[in-house]
Amino acid sequence: MVARPLPPGGSTGPRRDSRRADILAAFTRAVAERGYDGTNFGDLALELGISKGTIVHHFGTKDRMLRELHEGYMRRRLAEVQVVWARLTGPAERLAAFVHLGVRYQVVDRTATVAFQREVLRFAAEPGMETSQSLRGEYRELVERVLAEGTAAGVFRPGDDRLRTLQLFGSVHWMWTWFDPAGPREVADVAASFVETFLAGVLVDRARAATLADRSGLVAQVVAEAVAAGRAEGLDGDAGHTPG
Repeated sequence: MVARPLPPGGSTGPRRDSRRADILAAFTRAVAERGYDGTNFGDLALELGISKGTIVHHFGTKDRMLRELHEGYMRRRLAEVQVVWARLTGPAERLAAFVHLGVRYQVVDRTATVAFQREVLRFAAEPGMETSQSLRGEYRELVERVLAEGTAAGVFRPGDDRLRTLQLFGSVHWMWTWFDPAGPREVADVAASFVETFLAGVLVDRARAATLADRSGLVAQVVAEAVAAGRAEGLDGDAGHTPG
């Protein structure tokens, strides 16, 4: 099974009215800027000009807001993978796409990406986060499967697929601490560097890495189209906001 299809109507989570969406967006920004522990209902209410009771009415607790943040984030990522996989069928291309995507999230859906990444350890074993954990596990299993298929086809060198998957995720997870979307490094260039380094480490024919990394190549184009389609459909939590 590949990434889960979106529910009818393209929704990535619970049905939300505009006020509820505004609250969750403000919560996401706050977590990205100062972390979960530094975020409280009082500050959110003040920012939005509403009462704390309104927030409680819509969400109940901060934990529930965190769950929705994480689940919505992972559903968006799985939806993008589904689009990419429809266009790219080879294991090398699919693996390169995972790396391109992982880097581009520092610009696309950046606020939710930072909020997700800085609090990922809180997601690991908290009660009530089972759906979040399942979605994250589904994404990880897709990468492991691509690695296994590539090895079986003689495209990738044999190795520990779980360990290599963790290495891939680890290489991009802390980018939020140093990557500045307004800085001198363009995200496409950073993605190309990451892809070439990682793919050269697993490919049997290492010379292919440069083509897969090419910021103007097929893989990069498909990834860019997939994330652009997500933004156009409102699946990007930062849609309408300038990444920063």
